[in-house]
Amino acid sequence: MKKATLLTASMVAPMLCMWGTADARNAKKANKTVDTTRPNVIIILADDLGYGDLECFGAKNVSTPNVNKLAAQGIKHTNVHAVAATSTPSRYSLLTGEYAWRKPGTDVAPGNAGMIIRPEQYTMADMFKNSGYRTAAIGKWHLGLGDRTGQQDWNAPLPTHLGDIGFDYHYIMAATADRVPCVFIEDGKVANYDPEHPIEVSYQRNFPGEPTGRENPELLYNQTSSHGHDMAIVNGIGRIGYMKGGGKALWKDENIADSITAHAIDFIKANKENPFFMYFCTNDVHVPRFPHDRFRGKNPMGVRGDAIVQFDWSVGQLMKTLDELGIADNTLVILSSDNGPVLDDGYNDQAEELLAGHSPTGPYRGNKYSAFEGGTMVPAIVRWPAKIKGGQESDLLMSHIDWMASLGSIIGAKLPKGAAPDSRSREGNLLGTDTEPTPWVVELASNHVLSVRTPDWKYIEPSDGPKMIQWGPKIETGNNPLPQLYDMRSDKGEVNNVALQNPAVVFDLQNILRRVRH
Repeated sequence: MKKATLLTASMVAPMLCMWGTADARNAKKANKTVDTTRPNVIIILADDLGYGDLECFGAKNVSTPNVNKLAAQGIKHTNVHAVAATSTPSRYSLLTGEYAWRKPGTDVAPGNAGMIIRPEQYTMADMFKNSGYRTAAIGKWHLGLGDRTGQQDWNAPLPTHLGDIGFDYHYIMAATADRVPCVFIEDGKVANYDPEHPIEVSYQRNFPGEPTGRENPELLYNQTSSHGHDMAIVNGIGRIGYMKGGGKALWKDENIADSITAHAIDFIKANKENPFFMYFCTNDVHVPRFPHDRFRGKNPMGVRGDAIVQFDWSVGQLMKTLDELGIADNTLVILSSDNGPVLDDGYNDQAEELLAGHSPTGPYRGNKYSAFEGGTMVPAIVRWPAKIKGGQESDLLMSHIDWMASLGSIIGAKLPKGAAPDSRSREGNLLGTDTEPTPWVVELASNHVLSVRTPDWKYIEPSDGPKMIQWGPKIETGNNPLPQLYDMRSDKGEVNNVALQNPAVVFDLQNILRRVRH
């Protein structure tokens, strides 16, 4: 099989002194031996951050110095795929090692969805917890809470929550920033709950007397809607879904990054003496983009650019904490995104108009929601100073679906029979010790169309759906009634469909899909 390249940039090695050295000195002073069989593990998962949105991946008009440092001290992976082109199925697959299309109800979830990952399922968090780790989920969740959709009592402890699927601690947004309820959930209860303003949530009908973005646009003083997002108004921004109450528990969008970063730092500090796993999910680039004032107006791309800078700040704060605590060397940090980017996803924030030559998907066609590569091709960086030499770049084909088994292999976890059924250990690919790429990965578009990607080819199965998304954003779906085959060695933009010229390749990739589906 063709071997992919793994490049080492020796000129970047001196940058390793920036982070990850204080902990080595501290360990030496304390005469400690670092146990590299049990590294701390942090997954930093950005929301709607495109392959081309980071400076170290070729972004224009935006500076991401903290992410750049992370890449310089580890491996920049340039051929990594989220499982799905939308959030809920992508995150489901990453945390369970199971393709989301195998389970009904894994499409983009409403804010009042019941738990999509059920307590009886074995998760990545379970895997770490049963291996002696403390575990936490912080930031965006979007995988449901409570036992049944629409039946949550947000004014009382939720009967089922992340504590039932392996997380010792959680401080999360129930869904996304553009969906109600607009409150944080901490360990199964609304954080900072205000008993004088009980919470009601509905995705069917508004509550009497409550203003909406559709009927009261004059109240949208922070952002206005371009399509949808005209139901409940919270913090001067229209949302999806209806909500009443909340009071002091309601978040302010401009403080979300500060809040989740502070809670993440607190968790790291509380567990500095023990191995820990943290699933840290930011909201910044997802709509509504409303970064803190200290990041506003700093970027020529407007608030979307400012939001990327805010994300970079959060990364820097976590890395600084690891260094100050002397635990950076033996902390495995993995940074990626849940799916590809989208510009106009419901708010008038000029994300399209202010690009000025920047390409959020880099050289790839399509965006979030799409079957084209822009929907699932995501940036990925892996840093572990105790084990990984910095300054590397890898174009090995990889998928988020394999991260659960790979991390399990790294920490020596024993998974029960039937757990992570679609996850294959690619530990060597992740850590840069094996240059044999995974033979194929499967991608899911928002309309349930599946694609197969190999190191050389991309196959998209036929679909009779519309060419463009019908409900708002100007995005190609990738639909075509004919089989599509693209030579990714020379056609990253998926311009030339060569299915007719390569029937044997089409046949082989169709067979992969047929076998995976069963």
